[in-house]
Amino acid sequence: MKLNRILITAPSSGSGKTLVTCGLLGILKKRGLKVTSFKCGPDFIDPMFHTKVLGTKSRNLDTFFTGEAGTRMLLRKDGAGSDIAVMEGVMGYYDGISETDSRAGASDLARVTDTPVLLVVNAAGASRSVLALIKGFLDFQEKPLIRGVILNKISPMLYPRMKKVIEEELAVRVAGYLPVLKDCVLESRHLGLMMPEEIAALQDKMNLLSSRLEETLDVDAILEIAAGASELPDVETEEKAGEISRRSGGEFTGLRIGLARDEAFCFFYEDNLSLLRELGAELVEFSPIHDEKLPEGLDGLLLHGGYPELHGKELSRNRSMRESIRKALEGGLPCMAECGGFLYLQETLEDMEGRKWPMVGMFPGNARNAGRLTRFGYVTLTEGSVFGKDTGPIRSHEFHYFDVEAPGEAFLASKPSGKRSWRCIHSRDTLFAGFPHLYYHANPAVPRAFLERCEKGKNHV
Repeated sequence: MKLNRILITAPSSGSGKTLVTCGLLGILKKRGLKVTSFKCGPDFIDPMFHTKVLGTKSRNLDTFFTGEAGTRMLLRKDGAGSDIAVMEGVMGYYDGISETDSRAGASDLARVTDTPVLLVVNAAGASRSVLALIKGFLDFQEKPLIRGVILNKISPMLYPRMKKVIEEELAVRVAGYLPVLKDCVLESRHLGLMMPEEIAALQDKMNLLSSRLEETLDVDAILEIAAGASELPDVETEEKAGEISRRSGGEFTGLRIGLARDEAFCFFYEDNLSLLRELGAELVEFSPIHDEKLPEGLDGLLLHGGYPELHGKELSRNRSMRESIRKALEGGLPCMAECGGFLYLQETLEDMEGRKWPMVGMFPGNARNAGRLTRFGYVTLTEGSVFGKDTGPIRSHEFHYFDVEAPGEAFLASKPSGKRSWRCIHSRDTLFAGFPHLYYHANPAVPRAFLERCEKGKNHV
């Protein structure tokens, strides 16, 4: 499969790769190209941002979750029919699961998918020293895949001279620059970028960004670099190598799964939802804030992550919904709840101002702000079962500032590097709830175990 593609990265966070990515996506859309964007790693918000604000199909690619063949499979699947795929890196280009391991980082994704790379370099307060930084990135790996450089925070007067000297002395193309763009800054909050709906005049801001960058980026050069990407191995080739296998679908046709989705519950891996639909499930969306009760005829329930701590008052005041959910769960409706959804199932939840609000009450105790990231990063879950099934190890991710009195004991979560581990997750015959975020393609036996349990106890609600 031939898919033109580019990965945008930087030496570190805060170097401008998100601005370049958003601006470039806007430019490509204006040119009438069909674009799919991808975020490297487990981030929920950037793909949602790209989809809601920029109007592009956006997904995650994570080599920790899905390995090499699985990552290429998702790139093929989600990129099919696109003129170009634009990937946004995470942190610095060579950063990965630890200071000694680049796995799951941007350089690993570029290697696994053989994708040409654009390095965004903050050139503020420097001139020739920028060459030393770029050369270090070019020489650090045997095959860095860096094909182009974009200079950030550089004056229009200095840029032509810097472009000339970089291209003369280093084997890399300079594909444009970003001037200082004070009116295009993206605000952030404790879990990352603010939600798209919350940023004032965001659409206008993104249109302005694209217009500015159309004048300063060499878009034709970027497209040429992207067109140099190699063909992706086809499914048959990787099947024959035994690296992936085809999975049947549609076995669970007829199951109705309730999906909490509103301003409080908004963190989704879209590929998770697609996989459930491919298996035959119908996803029935509802709002724990705005709807009075659960939809009728559900066979299962999904409570994903989000910002319940920002909507404690609204969630608490919707007493009929809280009672509807508790009654359904006590009656045996199978449920998977993660992070924000897990907080919602607690007895009480403190909001950002420390006010305590009653929640569903499936677990005793209070959910509170720990004031810092708690049990952060990639983990592998072992020793537990999912709805009574042994699914094998489950690769997942934790990222939360809130904590609870009883995070669960069913699984052992182990960091992929180092020796740190902890117990987590409540796992019962009809309930799987805890802080880890699951990416279903990392272990498809997990969603299958959920749907099998839903099928076993059809029509509880």
